[in-house]
Amino acid sequence: MVHLHITAWVIAFILLFVVSSFYKQGKAKPGKILHMILRLDYLLILYSGGDLFASYANYTGELFIKVIAGIWTIVAIEMITVRTNKGKPTKSWWIQFVIAALIAIILGFVRLPLGIQLMN
Repeated sequence: MVHLHITAWVIAFILLFVVSSFYKQGKAKPGKILHMILRLDYLLILYSGGDLFASYANYTGELFIKVIAGIWTIVAIEMITVRTNKGKPTKSWWIQFVIAALIAIILGFVRLPLGIQLMN
């Protein structure tokens, strides 16, 4: 499940940049299609993340912070894509995206037990 989760959020990061660039170029139709695919990817991220959350033996504060940071990352991605489509400024959401993603990635790979150890 770890590999599915990592693959899903890597795809989400790639789609974020592709959708944003399509919207900025004025290509609304391909942007909208990829935006819908990105939203389906959110469901995959939430499913695999929920399964990983359930597989932990003891729930620590760091685990809850990682869950909140992960959800915050998804919200930031969605707000970036929606606001880019509407032509509104997205700088604050990009900053939040970077902060939340870094928190989630660092906690997931470095601090929590299902991180790097399972990757070997």
